[in-house]
Amino acid sequence: MKFADRLVGKGLGIWVIIKLIVFNLSWMVVLVIPMATLVATLMAYGNMSQNNEITIIKNSGTSLYKMIAAPLLASVVLAYLLYLFNNDVLPDANHQAKVLMEDISRQKPTLSLEPGIFSEEIPNYAILVRAINPKTNKLTDVIIYDYSDPTKVDVVTAKTGVLYFSKDQAKLIMDLKYGEIHESDIRKPNLYRKLIFEKHRITMPAEQFTFQQSAPGSSSRGERELSVQAMNAIIDSLSVLKSRSDKTFASQVDSQMFLDSVYHSNATPAIRKVDQKEKNLVYARALDKIRTSKNIIDANYNTVEYLRREIEKYSVEVYKKYSIPAACIIFILIGAPLGVMVRKGGFGIAASISLFFFTLYWAFLIGGEKLAERDFFAPFWGMWSANILLGVAGIILMIKTNLETVVIRFSFLTKLFPKQMQNTHETETEIN
Repeated sequence: MKFADRLVGKGLGIWVIIKLIVFNLSWMVVLVIPMATLVATLMAYGNMSQNNEITIIKNSGTSLYKMIAAPLLASVVLAYLLYLFNNDVLPDANHQAKVLMEDISRQKPTLSLEPGIFSEEIPNYAILVRAINPKTNKLTDVIIYDYSDPTKVDVVTAKTGVLYFSKDQAKLIMDLKYGEIHESDIRKPNLYRKLIFEKHRITMPAEQFTFQQSAPGSSSRGERELSVQAMNAIIDSLSVLKSRSDKTFASQVDSQMFLDSVYHSNATPAIRKVDQKEKNLVYARALDKIRTSKNIIDANYNTVEYLRREIEKYSVEVYKKYSIPAACIIFILIGAPLGVMVRKGGFGIAASISLFFFTLYWAFLIGGEKLAERDFFAPFWGMWSANILLGVAGIILMIKTNLETVVIRFSFLTKLFPKQMQNTHETETEIN
C-alpha cells in the first residue's frame, strides 16, 4: 500500500510486484524476530505461571536462573542466525529493492490517447486522434507529426489506424489505412513531396513505456546495502583520509605565512610616505589574502567534517548489525520474569506488553541513530543504549522474581469502565 501510487498504471507484471514485496519484507524480518522472541517468552512463562508450574518448579529447588538457561542459550543461537541474515541477506535485499524502485520510478505510464488532444509522450512524435473505439482499439482521423529527422518534417494523415506494442514491448506500432504522407526538407525549401497510401506502418520507440530492470552492479550501494566487512573497509579508508585532512587543516591554521602576509601588507604604508591610492591598494591586497586564506581553511574544515560524519554514519550501521540481533537475548531476560509476574499466557497480554517494550526499544534505536549521526554522542551508545537499559532492567527483574513474588494489582483500571461492567466482570489482572 505504501508504494501503490507509484505502481498504478505502470503495466508491471505480478512477478515484479512479488519481488518488490519480498525484498521489502527482509528489513521487516529483522525487526519482527526480536519482538516475536519477547512475545513467545511472555506467553510461555505466563502460561507456566498461570498453571502454577513455576511455583511447583521453584518449590522443588530449581531457581528461575536454571529455568531460563535453555531459552537463553536458544536466544544466543537465534541472535547469531539473525546477525548472519542481517549481514549477508539484508544488504542485498535492500539494494535490490532500491534498484527495483528506481527502475519502476523511471518507467512512464502506458501511452494514453485522448480524442482531439495532441499526445507528445513519444519522443519526436506528436499524435492527434479524432475518435477512439475502446473495444476494438481502432483510431479514426489520425494525424502524426514526425520530428525524428531534424532536417525534415513529415506529416502523416490517415482515415483509420490501429495502435499496438511489438512482442518484445520495445516498439510501438501503428498500422494506418487510406492516408497521405507530406514531406518537406528544411535544406531544400522548394522541395515538397506528397505520398498517397492505402496501408502504411509506422514504428516508434516504446522503451519509456516498458519495464526494464537494471543489470546487477549497475547501481552504487548505500550504508544499508553493505555488510559489516565492507563498511569496516570504508571506515578504514575514510579514517586515513580524515587523518590526512586533519594534518593539513592543522598546518594551515598554524602557518605563519598568513600572519606574515597581513603584517607586511599593513606595515608597508608606515615605512614610507605613500598616497591614499597606494594605501588603499595595499589594504585591498591584504584583504584579498585574508579572504583567500579563510576560504582555504573553511574548505579544509568542511572536508574534515564531511569525513567525520561519513565515518559516524557507517559506524552507526555497523553497530546496528550487532545491536538488533542482541535484542533477542535482552528480550529473553525481560520476558521471562515478566511472564512469571503476569501469570497470563494469552496472546493478548503478551502482545500488549511486548508492544510497549519494543516501542520503547525502537524509540531508543531510532533516536540514538539520529543523535549519533549528528554527533551528540558516540555511535556505540546510540545503538546499544536500549540494549544496555533493557538488559539491566531484565537482570533486576530476574533477581527480584527469583527471590520473591510480588503481586501488582491493576484495580485502578476498573475506574475507566462503567460500574455495570465492573459488576459483570469481577475479575482483576494480577502482575507478580
